[in-house]
Amino acid sequence: MHRILAVVLLAGTCLAQEDTARMEQVVQSYVTGKQFMGSALVARDGVVLLSKGYGSANLEWDIANTPTTKFRLGSVTKQFTAASILLLEERGKLQVSDPVKKYIADAPAAWDKVTIYHLLTHTSGIPSFTGFPDYAATEAVPTTAEKLVGRFRDKPLEFQPGEKWNYSNSGYVLLGFLIEKISGESYAKFVRENIFEPMGMKDSGYDSNSEIIRRRATGYSPGPAGIQNAGFIHMSIPHAAGALYSTTEDLMRSEQGLFGGKLLKAESLVKMTTPFKDDYAFGLAVHNEGSHKVIEHGGGIEGFNTEVAYYPESKLVVVVLANLNGAAPEEIAKKLAAVAFGEK
Repeated sequence: MHRILAVVLLAGTCLAQEDTARMEQVVQSYVTGKQFMGSALVARDGVVLLSKGYGSANLEWDIANTPTTKFRLGSVTKQFTAASILLLEERGKLQVSDPVKKYIADAPAAWDKVTIYHLLTHTSGIPSFTGFPDYAATEAVPTTAEKLVGRFRDKPLEFQPGEKWNYSNSGYVLLGFLIEKISGESYAKFVRENIFEPMGMKDSGYDSNSEIIRRRATGYSPGPAGIQNAGFIHMSIPHAAGALYSTTEDLMRSEQGLFGGKLLKAESLVKMTTPFKDDYAFGLAVHNEGSHKVIEHGGGIEGFNTEVAYYPESKLVVVVLANLNGAAPEEIAKKLAAVAFGEK
């Protein structure tokens, strides 16, 4: 009996090692092609299969990326904003069915039918301020959540609330504004104290242009003559739509904590992961890749692209964070999942 068990364990170890070697090959192909610099992590049911940094966190100083390197998350921030709203709902501070005007007395008439639910699911019809003609000219200018809301509050809706789906960073900035207004705390403080600290995410926070943040990667983008430093964005601009930073290891803790029921009540998690239109739920996309259900979100911001995916049936977590702009993180994440599922 002991001999049979030993053989089974040895076979399992060999398969895991083979999977890890194949995962390494997947990531390395993008590194060699100068399409990826960053960190990647794959964990199944709490067991880490791959956790490694690739390329440079800083090219000028030739400092390597590691599993504890901090990357801007871009829109992966949205799941933390959505979770914050649900925490406030659990505490009786709001309901996701509430109209926005309940909390903003002077909201424009066009928002009369816009609910918090519509903001969470990108179905409010409020146009995304990142698509406005003057956006590039305003990226470097410090602002506040209230001033950001002022940029789009008087714009006409693109469609009636709930009718269609259209990705809107405005909606998530507005959610951040509501979190601050209802909780009486800054968005950064609320997320830190109510999500990061309870889940043991010590290497996560709201990014800053002025603070010294240890082990933070520098962001790069492709240029005509090769890789170059990414353009500047003041981190007050993306706010609750994209201003957080984290590591692959912290995001594994986040996924395991969120989907393991450590943060939200079961009914809140069901709300968060039930799609409304275009496979989009609350700060998360929910769909099938082949025969596997996946709950995921990507992000893109100056110098950084990210992808975080969770496959609930097998408790598989895949996190790919890059400090080089491009489509590599999403592509890598899909291929790493395929390897983990034993696909050729």
